[in-house]
Amino acid sequence: MKKYALIFPGQGAQKSGMGKDLYDSSNSARQVFETADKVLGYSITDLCFNGSDEDLMKTINSQPCILTVSLAAYHALKEKVNIDYIYTAGHSLGEYAALYTAGVIDLETAFKLIQKRAYLMNEAAQNSEGAMAAILGLTHEAVINIVKTLNNVYVANYNSPGQVVITGNKGEINNNIDKFKEAGAKRVIPLAVSGAFHSPMMKQASEKFVDFVKQFEFKNSKVFVYTNVDAKAETNGEEFRNKLPKQICSSVLWTQTINNIVNNGITNFIEIGPGKVLAGLNKKINPDINTLNVYDTESLNITVSEILNNKEKELV
Repeated sequence: MKKYALIFPGQGAQKSGMGKDLYDSSNSARQVFETADKVLGYSITDLCFNGSDEDLMKTINSQPCILTVSLAAYHALKEKVNIDYIYTAGHSLGEYAALYTAGVIDLETAFKLIQKRAYLMNEAAQNSEGAMAAILGLTHEAVINIVKTLNNVYVANYNSPGQVVITGNKGEINNNIDKFKEAGAKRVIPLAVSGAFHSPMMKQASEKFVDFVKQFEFKNSKVFVYTNVDAKAETNGEEFRNKLPKQICSSVLWTQTINNIVNNGITNFIEIGPGKVLAGLNKKINPDINTLNVYDTESLNITVSEILNNKEKELV
């Protein structure tokens, strides 16, 4: 039987109107939105459906919105078909969706954790002059070698071969963009974010989050969850509790995560959540990967059809 890995997107995947047709067509998806509204204490539903691009770009909004849509899409998929998955992973905030789908945390805990995470990261960003930029067309090693020569600049995301995101002091990044271009980068794109996420400049947020996660239950996972901080498969609940605060100020080892999943025999992925960013990265990481998507009713129906067709072929 064909087995899948479920993957969930991170910040940057947001789009006004996201999740609305899932809400309208799926009872399970609607329940996720209603739970999010109740737990978060305001209408995340209205923000997802009607929020401006500017509002949705804000860290305190984008993180809970993306998580809500991702989990609503997951439940809409489960409502239609049984998915045989053995691995889950999420890009940055997407890791919270991965933990939920693996049975580590319940729905209310997922929303409480992401709300606090977003608040702490936003608070830390406001207390520092941070920035991020995507470096396109350079190897991981080339970017690392340049970063080593800079002050308070780090690698935030290893997104794919040829796409690395740097993070750190805003002035230092802006003053050294030419170094990456001179080394052969095709493009250097400043990102529209409020701070130096996934860097030591988020240490304040990470330390406060350590205390916050202590009050919640983290169960052992039902399937393997690949974690951002080390790209390793994990099942132990206490390890997830320990890794989540570290993730805030550590690099996202996404390329390494996808390669490790493929090396364990899985080349069929389902990206669940707004957009198709991770599907695009997958193709750059390994062209043999097949990625299905669930972000609206059309993509949901295509994915359900594909899963059912594969099951029928295996029965013949």
